[in-house]
Amino acid sequence: MEQNKEERLGTAPLGRLMLGMALPAVAAQIINVLYNIVDRIYIGHIAGYGQLALTGVGLTAPILMVISAFSAFAGMGGAPQASIQLGKKNYEQAERILGSSVAMLLAFSVILTVLFQIFKTPVLYLFGASDNTIVYAEQYITIYLSGTIFVQLALGLNTYISGQGNAKVAMLSVLLGAVTNIILDPILIFGFGMGVRGAALATILSQALSALWVLRFLTSKKSVIRIRRKYVRLDKKIIAGIAALGVSPFIMQSTESLVMITLNSGLQKYGGDLYVGTMSIMSSVMQLIVVPVQGISQGIQPIMSYNYGAGNLERVKATFSRMVLVSLAGTLLFGGIAVLWPGLYAGLFSSNEELVALTCRHMPTYFLGITIFGIQMSCQSTFLALGQARVSLVIALLRKVILLIPLAIVFPMFLDAEGIYLAEPVADFTSVAVTMILFAITTRKLFRRSAGL
Repeated sequence: MEQNKEERLGTAPLGRLMLGMALPAVAAQIINVLYNIVDRIYIGHIAGYGQLALTGVGLTAPILMVISAFSAFAGMGGAPQASIQLGKKNYEQAERILGSSVAMLLAFSVILTVLFQIFKTPVLYLFGASDNTIVYAEQYITIYLSGTIFVQLALGLNTYISGQGNAKVAMLSVLLGAVTNIILDPILIFGFGMGVRGAALATILSQALSALWVLRFLTSKKSVIRIRRKYVRLDKKIIAGIAALGVSPFIMQSTESLVMITLNSGLQKYGGDLYVGTMSIMSSVMQLIVVPVQGISQGIQPIMSYNYGAGNLERVKATFSRMVLVSLAGTLLFGGIAVLWPGLYAGLFSSNEELVALTCRHMPTYFLGITIFGIQMSCQSTFLALGQARVSLVIALLRKVILLIPLAIVFPMFLDAEGIYLAEPVADFTSVAVTMILFAITTRKLFRRSAGL
């Protein structure tokens, strides 16, 4: 019966299947964003020092992104390959991939915790902290790092649940943690007077619950593939395959950290703490817009991986066509709100009138390119689903490393802080155009080769 769960990826009516896979994934992504968003909303409204605390916690975002990038390296690098093996009915190989991912996540947890605990203070100053904000940044990240192992396992292994067709179970694992976080935040921040430390503690306790849920499912009979002790090891051959595909989502997330460093340090130089505060708000809004759409592509990705492994190319093409339409509609809608009515977003995160006003002034420019970004997200997800590591890597590097970071350094030399906000839409529009061209060329060759033409 459980085997039929993954077999429906190749047989169920496509529209209903996509909806059933995408909705839980979108919900899971939205819920997952709440971990950081809810923290920042509460922190921004702490009486007396909420503005500085919000800026300080925002400066920890690059570290959080690096941690999640390593979980994506193992999870998103392995789960599509496991799904392809499921399409080929090779269950043992899928479990070997899962086991190697678990071993990688455990190793990453130890290394990241030790390194960031040692170097957190100079790293935070590098990210744009000032003497006024460093104390809040250190308070938050010190506690957060103690739960790195929970973050790694919860995020990295949840992809293996959705990858076998259990999107609802994957959503529930995230829901469990998010609801716990929302409940604990006001209790620890205000009730126990822990402030920023309370927000961090609420987050890691919540992630611990999510991790336990994921581990329980992946070791139970309900899972098509299970974590087996004999496969939890660093298999060089399997790790090489995971790395080839995982490097793309890793770079996508880790370079987001580099982007935040560049933007925050630039805004500190050309504007000051208040300008850095606007980026704390806008990076949160960016998550609110991008992550739900990302949930659509990630939820649908197993359908393409499974059918590609099964040789059903027409079903892969039909899935992509519908996915890109829905993703584009999502970024147009929510990105459009940021452009036309920025106050609807900015007011959520701060009651400081000066900070909200400055954010509203620059948000329309910053989010202009995001309105069409659903196209790139769909193409990127499809490349991952089909195991096209090289092209995924090129696209991952293009927007952030090749375009956005250099533009964010050069533009403010002529336009001051305004140039930093302008760099984002220029990079977005250029990246989407190039991605569409690469996608058309690559998939045409790939499908012709798979069809034996």
